[in-house]
Amino acid sequence: MNVAPLALLLIAPLIASCSGDEADSQEIVVPFYALEYVATQIAGDELEVVSLAKPGQEPHDMELAISETAEVGKAALVVYEAGFQSAVDDAVDTTDPEHLVDAAEVANLVSDDNGDEDPHFWLDPRRLILVADAVRDELVVIDPDSKTTFDENFATLEGELTDLDARMAAGLEDCERRTVVVSHDAFRYLGNRYDLTIHAINGLSPNAEPSPAHIQELRSLIEDEGITTVFSEELASPELAKTLADDLGLETAVLDPAEGLSDETANEDYLSLMDRNLAALSAALDCA
Repeated sequence: MNVAPLALLLIAPLIASCSGDEADSQEIVVPFYALEYVATQIAGDELEVVSLAKPGQEPHDMELAISETAEVGKAALVVYEAGFQSAVDDAVDTTDPEHLVDAAEVANLVSDDNGDEDPHFWLDPRRLILVADAVRDELVVIDPDSKTTFDENFATLEGELTDLDARMAAGLEDCERRTVVVSHDAFRYLGNRYDLTIHAINGLSPNAEPSPAHIQELRSLIEDEGITTVFSEELASPELAKTLADDLGLETAVLDPAEGLSDETANEDYLSLMDRNLAALSAALDCA
């Protein structure tokens, strides 16, 4: 059963009564993979991380059942990104969890060309460190006896993300081309961090339909700049990227926005997904 905003207001008392004693909860609830990764790394064995995302689910259009909304209400901590998933925003507003980390408040979001805030901050490892720091701070408030564990786990994660950032910067420093064509406008933060120009077939929503004029602009861009590869992505249809590439005799490759894990990437984690992205970009851009 999916819950609309009005229905959430009507069933809020029921959710509150069935969610149990919040103080007794040992769960961190998250709505998509990048936040799940951070919460898991910081919490370690101290709290269980529960993801609202189903394997292979594209997170932009997430809807929540009543039971999932109740999970939000009873969580010891909810880590989410306001403005990214309206169903999660509604669940947070309705259940009013005591402890929240809103990644949108700490990740310094940027806006796209239309003025809409781009939610995909986690493709910049440095911004993900900011969110990890906020998660650590909130967990210390919830469980001060485990402060040493949370601090040590954060230090380890910060080091891993810093190393990843250095690998990405070095791997993308010396490239024949610096323009990337992708299927979905999810890679703006990656482009900004590593001095790449990103052009997307679709907008912030992977389900948007590009106009014929936009497709023609991309075709001209590809021809003018000698682009060899059009990138599709995990968890979204590759058809538009494949059609554009086939029309121009180009290669296709995959970039992973690290929004969720699929059957093919079930054994990966954020670091390995980003390393795969680095390898794919380096090959497509002819980086030294």
